[in-house]
Amino acid sequence: MLAKLPSYQIWAINILLIIIWHILIWKFCVIADASFFSPSKWIYKTRKWENDGAFYTCVLKIKKWKDKLPQYIAKGGFSKKNLKRISKLDKKYIKQFIVETCRGEWDHFICILYGVISFIINPLSYAIMFSAMVILGNLPFIAIQRYNRIRLLKIYSKVSR
Repeated sequence: MLAKLPSYQIWAINILLIIIWHILIWKFCVIADASFFSPSKWIYKTRKWENDGAFYTCVLKIKKWKDKLPQYIAKGGFSKKNLKRISKLDKKYIKQFIVETCRGEWDHFICILYGVISFIINPLSYAIMFSAMVILGNLPFIAIQRYNRIRLLKIYSKVSR
């Protein structure tokens, strides 16, 4: 589709489409009901290979880099600032935080699907490049959401006792 365009136009169109795609997915996440992001759904379940979070701490060394990435908190949105004092946490707050990790994971996962669009509209070399960009740009955030959810589920279990 874009094969006959000059390189700078292919870049411009793809960057614009990536931005539009991310905004549309984000907007859906903002307006979707929390039940859509239920942590009991298969996609959000902890996997055996995650080894109760050890995969993220030992293999990905997530503690070294997770706080260096930007995080988005909408005005009036959910904030993790209350998480520091575990003794003061209530189950409702933790449960909401767990749902927010599902929301964030879904957002970043669906953003990766721009790669499919990229293969439809771009010559192969550009499709691979733009797909790699959206994958590499979103995977760290998915890892953070999954890592945080594993930790929060442990906290929830402790607070529930």
